[in-house]
Amino acid sequence: MMKPMTILRRLRDEFGPKTRAAIAALCTGTLATTASAQWTTAPVSAPGLQYRTFSSDAAGADVSFHIYLPPTYSIQPNRRFPVLYWLHGSGDPLGGILQATSFFSSAMAQGKIPPMLIVFPNGMNYSMWCNSKNGIVPMETVVLDDLIPHIDVTFRTIARRSGRILDGFSMGGAGSGRLGFRRPDLFAGISMLGAGPIQTDFLDDPPGSVIPPKQRLAIYEMVWGSDPLYYLSQNQRTIAADRAEAVIAAQIRVRQGIGSLDSLLEMNEEFDALLTNLGVVHTFTVLPGLEHNAGAVLNTLGQANWDFYNAALAIPCRLAADINCDGVVDATDLAALLANWGEGHGPQDLDGDGSVSGSDLAQVLSHWGPVL
Repeated sequence: MMKPMTILRRLRDEFGPKTRAAIAALCTGTLATTASAQWTTAPVSAPGLQYRTFSSDAAGADVSFHIYLPPTYSIQPNRRFPVLYWLHGSGDPLGGILQATSFFSSAMAQGKIPPMLIVFPNGMNYSMWCNSKNGIVPMETVVLDDLIPHIDVTFRTIARRSGRILDGFSMGGAGSGRLGFRRPDLFAGISMLGAGPIQTDFLDDPPGSVIPPKQRLAIYEMVWGSDPLYYLSQNQRTIAADRAEAVIAAQIRVRQGIGSLDSLLEMNEEFDALLTNLGVVHTFTVLPGLEHNAGAVLNTLGQANWDFYNAALAIPCRLAADINCDGVVDATDLAALLANWGEGHGPQDLDGDGSVSGSDLAQVLSHWGPVL
């Protein structure tokens, strides 16, 4: 009998895009919901938690997010705060917001981490924190190019790399790897907890996967257009390999954490091996006896979790334009940028677009002088 994934690969390879899209829409009513209707969610209420919307150029619509402001934010009106961006898992963009808010606010109250803003972006049900191939859901661009600048303009943030951490679980853990490695100029820490999907073929579902084969096919079509080449181009492994030099140069803190009983363990072990081979300094923690559960992973990490955030916020290389990380943006950084002008993914490619160009030059010139 033919395995379900073999059948799905044949559907992917043999049918045209219109037929695949129709199959995807029929597979699940949730995925068939129009993308525009998902740019905003219902509000979630908790002490210190706010529901906000902003106008996204990439989405061409208003996009919602939630943000937690610690009590210190109003008590110290002249203070600026670091920001933790928490990316949610698949199936429910509101899932885990209350739990995470309680978890992080309690840690701040106990002095385990400094007061910080916690931003919960709306990643829809199954965006995979990726720009969809058909352009309908440009999720990566919405978060990196629209949401982060909006947060920095609207709130009193530390608006540079050393003031931002990217974290998430499951789809969010995979998204953290995608976005964080793509843009090490933006984040001091990249945390991938229970991360998936990060396998080289999305249709290779891990043992014990709870995603039905038809739903997996629908997600594959909706996000990556059932195109294995596009999937690989957006895969965390490809992006990590491209941007390893930039991540190393920026001294970004990187971690992986996952339960030993999580069905995504094998692909995370493979990603750990890749980072090791690339020379990317990171930690990889397998938590005994835990399944795929965000709260359990965060709680079991214990003090190591807070140590990671604190270490990330203390990185010496605070600004991407300071290419050699010596504390000043000067002629040395300019010379390094000009020497690498053109196609490339190294530390001189500050905006992660695959080339060292005028936009990167503008960053260096606009931040000229000591890094304060």
